[in-house]
Amino acid sequence: MRATRRDPIALGAWLLVVVAGGAVGRALYADDPLVRIGNAPLVGSADIRLSWWAVPALVFAPIAVAAGPRIAATLRWRRLLVVAGLAALAWTVALALTDGPDALSAPLETRYEYLAAVDRVGSPTAFLSSFTDVLATYPTHVKGHPPGLVLALAGMDGIGLGGGGWAAALVLLGGALMVPAALVAQRALGGEQAARATAPFLVLLPGAVWLGTSADGLFAGVAAVGIALFTVAATARGTPTDPTHGRRVAVRADVLALAAGVVLGLALHLSYGIAPLGAVVIAVAVACRAWRATVVAGLGVGAVALGFVAAGFWWFDGLAATRELYFAGVASRRPYLEFLLIDLAAFALVVGPAAAVGLARLRDRGTWILCGGALVALSSAALSGLSRGETERIWLPFAPWIVLATCALRGSRAWLGAAAALGLAVQLGARSPW
Repeated sequence: MRATRRDPIALGAWLLVVVAGGAVGRALYADDPLVRIGNAPLVGSADIRLSWWAVPALVFAPIAVAAGPRIAATLRWRRLLVVAGLAALAWTVALALTDGPDALSAPLETRYEYLAAVDRVGSPTAFLSSFTDVLATYPTHVKGHPPGLVLALAGMDGIGLGGGGWAAALVLLGGALMVPAALVAQRALGGEQAARATAPFLVLLPGAVWLGTSADGLFAGVAAVGIALFTVAATARGTPTDPTHGRRVAVRADVLALAAGVVLGLALHLSYGIAPLGAVVIAVAVACRAWRATVVAGLGVGAVALGFVAAGFWWFDGLAATRELYFAGVASRRPYLEFLLIDLAAFALVVGPAAAVGLARLRDRGTWILCGGALVALSSAALSGLSRGETERIWLPFAPWIVLATCALRGSRAWLGAAAALGLAVQLGARSPW
C-alpha cells in the first residue's frame, strides 16, 4: 500500500507524543529528581557511547533492512518462524553488546532484581505462603511482581543453572520467542501474507533495547505464546462433510486452548501487567465466536491459579499488596496525568514510528482484532495508574501486538530502516538501568 494522507498525521502524532512526554518529564525531574525519570520520557540518562562493540549492531541493521523483506516473503513458513526468532535474538544481543559483553547479564544482577531474592527460596511452599506477608522486604522488582520468576530462577539454580548468565539466557530466549508467536497469531487471523510483511518489523523492534536485559522481555514472550496458542485454537475449523476430521480438529483445538490457558496462567504469575492482555484474548474469542476455546482456556488459567493457591499464594492478594507498596513509594511522587503522557511517550519509542503509520493504514480485519485488543489493553494499563514511568520495559508485552499493524506497510524498507535507526539511536544515546 502506498503512502496515504494519514501518514503525516500519524507520524506527527507519534512525534508530538514523544516530544511532549519528554518535555513534561524533564520539567518534573527538574522540580524533583526523585521522580527518577532523568532522561524523560525514559528512565536513565542521556549518554552517547561509541566503541568497537557497536560494530555488530551497526552491521546487522542495514543487512536486515535490505534483506529482511525479501527473506520474509520467500522462506517457507515454518523456516521463517525459526529465522525470525533467531534474527530477533541476534538484534537484541547486538544492541546489548554495544556496552560490552557484561551488559547482557549485568542489569539482571543488581540488588533490585529477581536474582537477589533467589537465596530466600528454601521450600517453595514456604516461600509462596509467606510471599505477600513479607513483600516489603524483597528487592524492588520482586515487590512489583508475583513470585513466579523468583521461583523459576530458584529452580534453575537448584539444577546448576544459577547466576546472571543463565538468567540472561532465559530472558533473551523468552523475548525472541515473542516474534514467532505473534506471527503465528497474525497468520491465523490476518493471513500469511500479512504475517510475512510484519516479520521484519518485529525482528527490528526498537524496544529490543530493553527486551534482552529486562525480565519483562521474558514476560512478553510467555504471554505471546499463550495468545498464539489461543488464537490458533479459536480459528480451528473442521471439514463439515468429514465428521472424523471435525472431531480431530475439535480435540486439537481443545488441547491448544488448554495449553494456552496454562501458559497464560503462568504468565500472570510472572507479571501482574499481563492481565490487561486479556483484552486481546477476549477480542479473538468474540470475533471468532470461540466460546468453547475460551472456557477450556479458562480452565487452564484456573488450574495454574489453584496450584499457586494450594502452595499458599493468591494472585489478588499479591496484587493488592504490591499496589499498596507501589503507591507508598515512587508512585507517590509521580503525578497521574503527567505520567499518562510520559508513559505513552516511552512506549512510542518502544514500537517506533512505523507502528503509528501502520495503524493509520491498517485495513485488515484479522490483524485489527489483535491490534485493537492490544490498544484496549494499553489504554487500561495507562488509565490504571499502576505503571507510572518505566513503561519502556513494563509495557513490552503489548508491543508485538501493536507492531502487527506494520503489515500495512508491505515491507517498506524506509520504515524498516527508521525502526532500526531508532533502536540504534536509543541504545547508543541513552543509558538505561536495564
